[in-house]
Amino acid sequence: MKRDELGDLMAFLAVAEERSFTRAAARLGTSQSSLSHTVRRLEERLDVRLLTRTTRSVSTTEAGEQLARTLRPAFDEIDTRLESLSELREKPAGTIRLTSSKNAAQQILMPAVRALLMEYPDLNIEISIEQRLVDIVDERFDAGVRLGEQVEKDMIAVRIGPDVSMAVVGSPDYFERHPVPKTPHDLTDHTCINLRLATYGGLYAWEFEKGGRPVNVRVEGQFACNDTDMVVDAAVAGLGLASLPEHVLAEHIESGKLVRVLERWCPPFPGFHLYYPSRRQSSPAFKLLVEALRYRG
Repeated sequence: MKRDELGDLMAFLAVAEERSFTRAAARLGTSQSSLSHTVRRLEERLDVRLLTRTTRSVSTTEAGEQLARTLRPAFDEIDTRLESLSELREKPAGTIRLTSSKNAAQQILMPAVRALLMEYPDLNIEISIEQRLVDIVDERFDAGVRLGEQVEKDMIAVRIGPDVSMAVVGSPDYFERHPVPKTPHDLTDHTCINLRLATYGGLYAWEFEKGGRPVNVRVEGQFACNDTDMVVDAAVAGLGLASLPEHVLAEHIESGKLVRVLERWCPPFPGFHLYYPSRRQSSPAFKLLVEALRYRG
């Protein structure tokens, strides 16, 4: 392959991923007109249309999508091999991009990240806060953080936190007006605060288990939200019962602002894991991060 042909393929992949000549040109440090000419030259050489252009958007054709799927892992492998050269450096360097929920980032990632950044000045770490489940390969993250049961089977998963439990809570004011539920089935007589899931768009079905028997309950109430912090605030304000991971509610339970119920119906399950494709194992900086986060409790 000639040198300019490799460059043309890189240019096409940037446009396919950004879905915009303007953003792709900025990413590659070139002009929009030059980039457009490069992609057109590639289409002429391959004798196939790769992109569909309109005045407002750019999208890949079927042939373009097939080519993009072929190029992504190839260029990712090249990037990984180049990063492995940092082993020759005295100190780890480079940029690591992570995606995580806000709570996991605050409680688990940031203590380790702060220590690493202070010790290694050539290391850069970017954290993207997301409520939804992210495809880290498609969105070009180096790793992500999820609860253990949410990690896909083809990913490497490293435990970075203890087991977690869900907790059902309500304010003291709420329980002055309503009886304490004894079983999950009693929740149908209560006002509950629903959490809307960012990934699937549906409402979270409250999950319980006792004696190995799972019980899911669809609850109802006047308030729903897709942000856990606002769900907590609503529970503290007495708007209803909430069900969230125990560590999200711990501070308010300890202070007495929230009262926990149905605890025997909420057994622990695998906590947060760092997950990533196997290709990431070759980066010294990434190995450093994994070891800093690895749970040893």
